[in-house]
Amino acid sequence: MKLFFAKLSLAALFALVIFPAFADEEVTFEANSPLTVSLGGAFRVEFALNAKPDGGTFEAPSFEGFDVLAGPAESTGSSIQIINGSMTKSVSHTYTFVLLPQAAGTVTIGAATVKVDGKVYRTQPLPIEVVDEGDGGRSQQQQPQGRSAGDAGRSEAQHQIGKDDILLRAVVSRTSVYKNEPLHVIFKLYTRVPYVNIVPESAPSFNGFWSQDLTDPNASRVSRETYNGKVYETRVLLDYLLYPQQVGTLTIDPVDMTVVAQVVIQSRNADPFFGTGREVLNVPRKVQSQRTTVTVKPLPDGAPASFSGAVGSFTMDTEFPEERLAANSGANIRVKISGRGNLTFVQAPKLQLPTSFELYNVKTTESINASSSGISGYRQFEYPFIARAEGTYEVEPVEFTYFDPQRMQYMTLRSKPLSLEITPDARGGGDAVVMQGRGMSKEEVRLLGEDIRFIKLGGAQLRSVTVPFLFSATYWIVLAGILVYFGVTYVCLRRQIRESQNVALVRGKRANKVAVQRFRVAKRYMEEQNRHAFYEEMLRALWGYMSDKFNIPMANLTKENVREELHKRGVSAEDSQRFTDIITRCDEAQYSPVESARMGDVYTEGVNLISRIESVIKR
Repeated sequence: MKLFFAKLSLAALFALVIFPAFADEEVTFEANSPLTVSLGGAFRVEFALNAKPDGGTFEAPSFEGFDVLAGPAESTGSSIQIINGSMTKSVSHTYTFVLLPQAAGTVTIGAATVKVDGKVYRTQPLPIEVVDEGDGGRSQQQQPQGRSAGDAGRSEAQHQIGKDDILLRAVVSRTSVYKNEPLHVIFKLYTRVPYVNIVPESAPSFNGFWSQDLTDPNASRVSRETYNGKVYETRVLLDYLLYPQQVGTLTIDPVDMTVVAQVVIQSRNADPFFGTGREVLNVPRKVQSQRTTVTVKPLPDGAPASFSGAVGSFTMDTEFPEERLAANSGANIRVKISGRGNLTFVQAPKLQLPTSFELYNVKTTESINASSSGISGYRQFEYPFIARAEGTYEVEPVEFTYFDPQRMQYMTLRSKPLSLEITPDARGGGDAVVMQGRGMSKEEVRLLGEDIRFIKLGGAQLRSVTVPFLFSATYWIVLAGILVYFGVTYVCLRRQIRESQNVALVRGKRANKVAVQRFRVAKRYMEEQNRHAFYEEMLRALWGYMSDKFNIPMANLTKENVREELHKRGVSAEDSQRFTDIITRCDEAQYSPVESARMGDVYTEGVNLISRIESVIKR
């Protein structure tokens, strides 16, 4: 009897633990199907529910435009997991249909409904594109004579991926903006076939823009989108917020990537419902985004003197000290600029104080958030000062002007005027006086006459004295010269030792010498007509020079950061572009036949370019 009550208590405790865990699970009802199917080919549509449905409540859509070959086939599954004392249960209930499209075009499968505990749940409509491949598409499934089954499978997999099945697009929020007005650009991948990997080939280049990377590596949300009349699965790969810094037509360069698509090849005798006899192949496909141009308009003329380049929509709050202060005491004036715009570039408004006030360095605090719509937050400027002279002073209002792109006009924010009464120093310091337009205490005034000696009267008593060399003026001069010589020698030696220990500095100084040696090796390959070795050695010379000169590891070198480093050191944009062109020509020429004369041109351009860069950097 005791054993029976013990089992009953254990069962009740088990139910109390399990039931609350089950009750918190959210019910979802989703529909899954391929994005693209071929005319005449069967495919499956699944309606998945993560809960137990009420009996007989499932209602399938009408499937207009399709023939129902099989279904609904119901399948149910459940699992229970206990991890660290926490119990979870998952339930799945799936309704599967096998459909055959009737005609080519975009057809939408309607919503299915089901009830769970009396509550109705619906799926989202599914757009499916039906493609008529014709006889050509069916003939591709036949294995050509004289080719192996593996080659035929890879060829079939290549042909199953259409030219527009994988796209990479640069989506720009606007193509016409004002200078310093935010611009949002995303690089979005459009796919109509499954893929297993994405390999970046080049980084985005935003010449003429200030860029803020908004890419979230943890966000991989996939959505559906119709583009050019076709349904794609889309995924945002790169996300940037741009602020144009130049006026005119700016270009967003293309981005290259390699997408590894996954293609399933099914045998001709495979059952369309159970899907047996399938083979999965990985097919790499290179994609490139389009080149995008943005028109940057200049800001209108007639900007007020208080305008310093702020563009957006802002507000200004000011905090002034008490209107009565003691002389030689400090106080602060705070100005807070809040809103949305190019807050990163907002400068402290000018504060005009009386000449008898001492103004110290402005302290800046900020809170800035970057999003796809722009930068928002605030920048606060604190102006510390000390009032030296007593009296009553009027402080001019603080003015801040920004350009509002929505109103297309300059807006000026102005604080209230401030009247300060400076009382005598309460600590008993020196009385403050005003002298030549500035505050000056009496102790700062020097008394003339005390530092002038009276002329000595009387007869001069002069006598000649022979001074020995030891401890004479000449002796001390020579000794000082020797000490200075040894000091300079010691500093030079220490500097030489320190520079020899600085690996980055040594690499920078030896960069030109190492590049010349590699150019000589490349010239020997050119004379031997060894094209592949020549271009490989040219790439080593060019990339090696940039790596040594700028102290950047070879693995981190890109064309973009090389252009940035050259620009910082005063190298012209033409030479930076010429370096990129030479690198591109060498990369392409390694695997394509070229004439020996072209090797000579590449060699001459590379040597001349390094010489010009070296002369500019050493200047």
